[in-house]
Amino acid sequence: MSQKQQNGSVIAIVTMFFLYAMISFVTNLGAPIGVIWKNQPEIGGSNVLGIMGNFMNFFAYLFMGIPAGKMLTKVGYKKTALIGIAVGFFGVLIQYLSGFSGGIPGFCVYLLGAFISGFSVCILNTVVNPMLNLLGGGGNRGNQLNMIGGTLNSLSGTLTPMLVGALIGTVTANTQMADVNLVMYIAMTVFALAFIILNFIPIEDPEMGKVTSETKFEHSPWSFRHTLLGVIAIFVYVGVEVGIPGGMNFYLSDTTANGAWVNPEAIANAATIGGAVAAMYWLLMLVGRMVAGTIAGKVSSRQMMLATTAVGMILIVAAILIPKSVTVTMPIVDIMKFEVYSVMVPLSVLLLVLVGLCTSVMWASIFNLATEGLGKYTAQASGIFMMMVVGGGVLPVVQNFFADIMGYMPSYFVYLLAMAYMFYYALIGCKNVNKDIPVD
Repeated sequence: MSQKQQNGSVIAIVTMFFLYAMISFVTNLGAPIGVIWKNQPEIGGSNVLGIMGNFMNFFAYLFMGIPAGKMLTKVGYKKTALIGIAVGFFGVLIQYLSGFSGGIPGFCVYLLGAFISGFSVCILNTVVNPMLNLLGGGGNRGNQLNMIGGTLNSLSGTLTPMLVGALIGTVTANTQMADVNLVMYIAMTVFALAFIILNFIPIEDPEMGKVTSETKFEHSPWSFRHTLLGVIAIFVYVGVEVGIPGGMNFYLSDTTANGAWVNPEAIANAATIGGAVAAMYWLLMLVGRMVAGTIAGKVSSRQMMLATTAVGMILIVAAILIPKSVTVTMPIVDIMKFEVYSVMVPLSVLLLVLVGLCTSVMWASIFNLATEGLGKYTAQASGIFMMMVVGGGVLPVVQNFFADIMGYMPSYFVYLLAMAYMFYYALIGCKNVNKDIPVD
């Protein structure tokens, strides 16, 4: 490889790292920005409407999961990445423009922008992993680049609610989208630069298409019971992963009697605290993935799932039962002042933050268990799993529906049931009972 090619490859890798980070950055905007919208007079404090931006973002996966994979095969890695970047830029731009309308019209524009952004992150999710593997030359080097990208993804997911919360401070009816324009500028700038840089970098696609649309299979992934149950597990998992910190952000940002505070009038910068505490959840997910990476060679996916779902259920049950008057001191970060300080929060909030350690290993574990023994049907299953990311939009809406009726903490029974299902899947549902189906 010439020096020019090497330099181009390094630039492409760095660009992919930024896109990897942007996936979680854009995705995690839903809950903290939802805090602004739910407090607008026209929305009336509805948690369901507040979380709708998050729902629209994940709803896009249902439509784009399989087409994104087909696009990758048809036009190649580079063009697919460029399309995803362009779509992402316009999705964030539309969200930014929603701040100029306000009220219900502005809210509808925001939801449209969130939906378009969902198309983008779905496309980028499909292309970034294999593209980094390609740029790394496959093997250990390609896997290493994906691990680094995954770390940046988790770090970005940690910073997003922290940054938005710091920009909002304490949310009121006068808080507007314009208060978080900084995050929109960051997102649009990264997308624009990535599009320009990637345009000038030559990237050769690997040989693709060994399995084409004309290839006929006697069966499908749906023929395998453990895969079907795994698809459901992926659906509820993404809902749990996204919904727990999202609901926690709403809970801490709420300065009414329904919120986390025994004396709401005494709380300053509630949204800042909510965003910073939610960020701790994503930080623990990062820590969990790093720890899991060191023990994955010795502990099976099934054992990880059984342990983490069991602990997760215990933590959620305790969080539901413990009254908000029981508090604990928790360290958080003020990203605008670069300060670490302590804040008194309900113990139930800290327990939910700790669930991040549990959810950190579940995607990979479920994927491994659900694709075990699939052989030639694995690629089809991957497309189905991408569609099931829509669970990250559905379950939070269900939880917030119950939060409007029964309160924040009792509504977490939704995630308890989801966690119980994943425990069942690891215990019984993951067993391949269709070994008689040929997969070669």
